[in-house]
Amino acid sequence: MARENPPPVGYVRIKGEPGKLGIHASATSIAMLLRRAGVGPAPRRGLSWRGFLKAQAAGIFACDFFTVETAFLQTLYVLFFIEIGTRRVHVTVSTTNPDSSFVTQQARNLVMSLADEGAQIRFLIRDRDAKFPRSFDEVFASEGIRVIRTPIRAPNANAFAERWVETLRAECLDWLLLFGPSHLDRVLRVYVQHYNRRRPHRGLELGVPESLEPVAQADGVPDIERRDLLGGAHPRVHEGRMIEFSYPTP
Repeated sequence: MARENPPPVGYVRIKGEPGKLGIHASATSIAMLLRRAGVGPAPRRGLSWRGFLKAQAAGIFACDFFTVETAFLQTLYVLFFIEIGTRRVHVTVSTTNPDSSFVTQQARNLVMSLADEGAQIRFLIRDRDAKFPRSFDEVFASEGIRVIRTPIRAPNANAFAERWVETLRAECLDWLLLFGPSHLDRVLRVYVQHYNRRRPHRGLELGVPESLEPVAQADGVPDIERRDLLGGAHPRVHEGRMIEFSYPTP
């Protein structure tokens, strides 16, 4: 009872349940048995924040912007969305002017794309950046999606989005010299496809957001393909290339 009831129940409540069956034990004895089993007091028991978020992750999205400086000192803005439950990432095109019409249109594009897939969104987490206009929130509200704004100066409240930007920079952008919006968009398409379909995630027990079943050969031993990504421009991975290994499709 102490471990399996989601609002945690204390030893006095536990004492009452066996009492209905004619089994009587003192509250002190029950408290002692709980301590011996490593079960803490009721107010300190229950799901951790990590466990709670994992249990509620399906249907929760987060979004944010990141910026990229090109070789010509041009600042590009990119809006992205990440599904908390699967870690799948959706990236929009880059722009030099993320005005309200651009941001709102990207929200519409995401909602339509997910509707085609039959995906259900319940919540969208975003920060209080002024680049998110009221019309952006209204697009999601019209679909029954609740927009949750993070507290002021609390980046940890949008940790999944922040962590993805860190991963993107460490694995990709910090190793490339970008020349403009079309170049950045092409790089992001390649990296996001790799991230969603091939890259193992510790948060998913080394699974991938979009699971692909391996193809077995006739003798039961699968072939393995190696692909060089982004023109071999990743100096930290095998022979100066960013690579991935996968099973060929038939």
